[in-house]
Amino acid sequence: MQELVQQKAKNESQLTFDCETGNYHTFCPISCVSWLYQKIEDSFFLVIGTKTCGYFLQNALGVMIFAEPRYAMAELEESDISAQLNDYKELKRLCLQIKQDRNPSVIVWIGTCTTEIIKMDLEGMAPKLEAELGIPIVVARANGLDYAFTQGEDTVLAAMVQKCPTKIPNVDKMSDVPVASFADAKEGGNRVSPSAQPHPKGVPATKGGSEGETVQQPKKAHSDLVLFGSLPSTIATQLELELKKQGIQVSGWLPASRYSDLPTLGEDVYVCGINPFLSRTATSLMRRRKCKLISAPFPIGPDGTRAWVEKICTVLGITPKGLEEREETVWQGLKDYLSFVKGKSVFFMGDNLLEISLARFLIRCGMVVYEIGIPYMDQRFQAGELELLKKTCLQMNVPFPRIIEKPDNYYQIQRIKELQPDLVITGMAHANPLEARGITTKWSVEFTFAQIHGFTNARDVLELVTRPLRRNKKTRKLCIMVFYSLFNYNFKIF
Repeated sequence: MQELVQQKAKNESQLTFDCETGNYHTFCPISCVSWLYQKIEDSFFLVIGTKTCGYFLQNALGVMIFAEPRYAMAELEESDISAQLNDYKELKRLCLQIKQDRNPSVIVWIGTCTTEIIKMDLEGMAPKLEAELGIPIVVARANGLDYAFTQGEDTVLAAMVQKCPTKIPNVDKMSDVPVASFADAKEGGNRVSPSAQPHPKGVPATKGGSEGETVQQPKKAHSDLVLFGSLPSTIATQLELELKKQGIQVSGWLPASRYSDLPTLGEDVYVCGINPFLSRTATSLMRRRKCKLISAPFPIGPDGTRAWVEKICTVLGITPKGLEEREETVWQGLKDYLSFVKGKSVFFMGDNLLEISLARFLIRCGMVVYEIGIPYMDQRFQAGELELLKKTCLQMNVPFPRIIEKPDNYYQIQRIKELQPDLVITGMAHANPLEARGITTKWSVEFTFAQIHGFTNARDVLELVTRPLRRNKKTRKLCIMVFYSLFNYNFKIF
């Protein structure tokens, strides 16, 4: 009996995971073109698909052809699908035209559902065509059969990992001394300052700082930090500044703003993710380039940003300073939003793979999360985020939300009817039907395109969450006013 009680208590203190093996009811992953072509300024994206893919890009991206965006469609027709035409010749013709008209530094081929079904060998054609044209070609299969909405970016970055230059190991590095203890190994002898250490060709020398900074300089010289994930330049700069305050210099980003600025990767390089949907990229960095992954929560919300910075500092052997005060200042600035959302409930149907991080932040804000639906989740990559979610639930004294991978929409709607949440965060396909049934909804795609990372953007997340709730509150007041005015008018007549 005692063992059963202990087992029950143990289960109640753990997150519960279910899988309903439903379909991917998400936005198409080729939509990653919309933000990646803007992030990589010297790139050109060629989406290889049917007219349906072209219509989707035109409607989803909302860019007119007169603006000459740096992406295009290679439209597959019946002759292509039936193998009557030579795929290689057609792609070569298009890439030659792209080279002449736009002269990009890299061409990214985006495979779609059609290329997957007809088994088009894009990876086999790309190296040969790359050698002929003299332009790097990156092949990413962002098809909706295998991937959810934001995983399109994941496939592009995972393919781009192989194009990153390899870091040349330091000349003075001893083969039998681990990287983490390299600085300590020099303590006994004549210690060489970081600025005086020899650097191989192609690797920039680290500038020496003041006497007070010499303690952290050896760590910087031998432990580069690369962040992976696409963010607007302003947000990327903010995160870099937060790390710089702790004495950490970011050596590169994947993707970089220019293809020629891709970061150098190797065994001595630490990498850390920005978004929870980049598990394939993380795997490629570890297995193919032997990088060291920092498994941290993601910098969404002040609590997540603080935990993200603290984890990086811990791994790099640096004591974080001032983060508690920084987080508390942000929470103080959100009091007006916190008082409004406190006690309200939310239900995540699942769409963009940001659900775990958003749920954790909303729980910290005082909301109740009934269920977290997510199309796909790598529990190893999101281990830090899941641990912070568990810690947040215990801190706020709320029950753990149910986490369902690949949820079945039919069963989800039944649970929504039963639970009656104040807000449902869902994909665009389900928003209108739910609204017609009197359920307040918010498009999850808006969180993907909004600036939600870092300390300073927590207000934007809460603005997105509270907007439909405030709208409904105003609508109810308006309906009551109209009802009473009509009632008084009819009463006067009679």
